[in-house]
Amino acid sequence: MNIVGTTEAAFLLNISVSRVKVLLQQNRIKGAIKKGRVWKIPLYKGIPKVERRGRGLRGTWRKRLCEKSTLIHVNKPAIDSNRKNKKNKPVITIRQGSRKIYCHAAEIKGECQIVYQPNNPLPCGAVVWIEVIPDTVVIPKLLKPN
Repeated sequence: MNIVGTTEAAFLLNISVSRVKVLLQQNRIKGAIKKGRVWKIPLYKGIPKVERRGRGLRGTWRKRLCEKSTLIHVNKPAIDSNRKNKKNKPVITIRQGSRKIYCHAAEIKGECQIVYQPNNPLPCGAVVWIEVIPDTVVIPKLLKPN
């Protein structure tokens, strides 16, 4: 049985890390154990199992493994804007289906490939990107502002 932390569980469930922590506090993630300051979350069929409550809205977390690739690309206009305005805004975009995450760095925990397709760019116009196979964990990281 595989064990993951809160960041990896958030990626696999397609929810934020803070939402995972709330679910952990409510004892809704099956088999999760806290060792010191770190949560150890077991995977069932490659994904954490979240218990559903009887009332309220249905959970919006992912219930099965993802089938689409994750795409990572660098936003050149953001780099130019940072240089011009002496800012440090995130320039890396991680696309997981319709979800977009902006960050300064991304840690890829698995297989990926760099793709160059000038005749078939992404909807945003990027012609070079990193394609990560489905369900490979990608951990976005933000740097502190200057």
